[in-house]
Amino acid sequence: MVVGLENEIDLAIGTIEKWLGNPVSRTLLRFVCERDKCGNRLELAIDHYLGNDIELCWKCKLAGEIISKFLSKISETFDVNKEEVKKAFSDPTFKRGLINVLEGINKYGVTTPQIVNAPFLVVWDFTHVCNLKCKHCYERADRPLPDELTTEEAKDLIDQLADAGTVAIAFSGGEPLLRKDFFEVASYTKSKGLYVAVATNGTFITDEIAKKIKGAVDYVEISLDGPDAKTHDSFRGIPGAFDRTVRGIRNCVKNGIYTCVATTVTRHNFKMIPDIKKLAEDLGVKRAIFFNFIPVGRGIDISKDDIEPKERELLLSYLLKENYSGCKLELLSTAPQFARVAVENEKGVPVGHFYGGRDLKGKIETLAKFLGGCGAGRIYCCIEPNGDVQPCVFMPIKVGNVRDQKFLDIWHESPVLKKLRDRSLLKGNCATCENKEICGGCRARAYAYYGDIHAPDLGCINNQEYWEKYPVIPQTWVSSKEVSVKAKERKGIFSFLF
Repeated sequence: MVVGLENEIDLAIGTIEKWLGNPVSRTLLRFVCERDKCGNRLELAIDHYLGNDIELCWKCKLAGEIISKFLSKISETFDVNKEEVKKAFSDPTFKRGLINVLEGINKYGVTTPQIVNAPFLVVWDFTHVCNLKCKHCYERADRPLPDELTTEEAKDLIDQLADAGTVAIAFSGGEPLLRKDFFEVASYTKSKGLYVAVATNGTFITDEIAKKIKGAVDYVEISLDGPDAKTHDSFRGIPGAFDRTVRGIRNCVKNGIYTCVATTVTRHNFKMIPDIKKLAEDLGVKRAIFFNFIPVGRGIDISKDDIEPKERELLLSYLLKENYSGCKLELLSTAPQFARVAVENEKGVPVGHFYGGRDLKGKIETLAKFLGGCGAGRIYCCIEPNGDVQPCVFMPIKVGNVRDQKFLDIWHESPVLKKLRDRSLLKGNCATCENKEICGGCRARAYAYYGDIHAPDLGCINNQEYWEKYPVIPQTWVSSKEVSVKAKERKGIFSFLF
């Protein structure tokens, strides 16, 4: 959800690749990334480079000189003005992201796609309560859970994520605005230097609420599943939702909030995508993102409404084309195949919530390989209202709980997350696909359909054969021990399909 940093990100990737090309540089990186009584040496070194007036020990000063020499050399190599580099590092989001990447490289080495020290983005399902009854809700949200994290526990989690190097937190739900301490916790998150987003149905966003959001949140994503009340309200389960949602969108735009509309694509609205795009343009939002429908939660009940691989390919091609045809919006998709489509067309929009800009021709493949398509458990994860950690909001596999373990321990030690990061474990066509480094297939879709996090993503055009043969499961697709229990549960859930 981080926006407007495409040139700085490209510079960062080029910087990292250039620097880490020899053993001496990697040794220096280990020194620069150490933490001691001063705190985060790398962060202090960057502050020293920027000329900030801080007291440093000799090790931090030396680290600062290393960073300064390194970045000066990079400026010359890439013909980038030194002041432009400093300007990029002055952006707290970029600075936090680069520190995260460098610490990840220090721990894991250079990987394709890259494994980072902490998730860039954490989607936090802040509460289970919701006022709507959406057909596709992955949470089956209705009323609050009895064991949701308290305000103090929430703030402690924010402290952990901030210290780990997480760049952005997206509050979701349920409906996050219904939790009484939302603005308190969101403001606290912002005070810690994190990029704050909220995913909401928009029905509660009056002008007054929009003003409060403006003070606590950087980015608002509002669900819009049709271009008219009939379609949207049918999907959302409550009459009148469309009018209140559109009102919420207008209030956010009027108050100068970076606003995105989010559409979950199914057979019910697939042919309406141009009309939804037109409505989004008319409402004045800056971005529209089209979500992969994954049959989890209530979505299991409408699994037959998933679009076919050929339709998804048409959608991605359409979104990419519209991005370069005078569209007023940034158009994105959470389908990891969007990265492959972008690379094939040498266009600059890779995947997911990251918008790579329209002027990255020739650079897009580097960026796509770095981001790696599906980021579940690698650059992104989900935290449930009660503190359970999952690889993705659409992948209900508990890998730990922040009440029992420190978040970063879960992130680095979970066997499931480690396996998700290893693309050599992919199966079927995803295993042999030349684009597995920049796409990897939607792991949540693989798990939803096969109960196996490494199975092929049958939503991809390259897996059309699996789509047509489903629910046949080859014997070679055997889930790991950690996943097998969940797989059995899901087989029961999907019994009507088998």
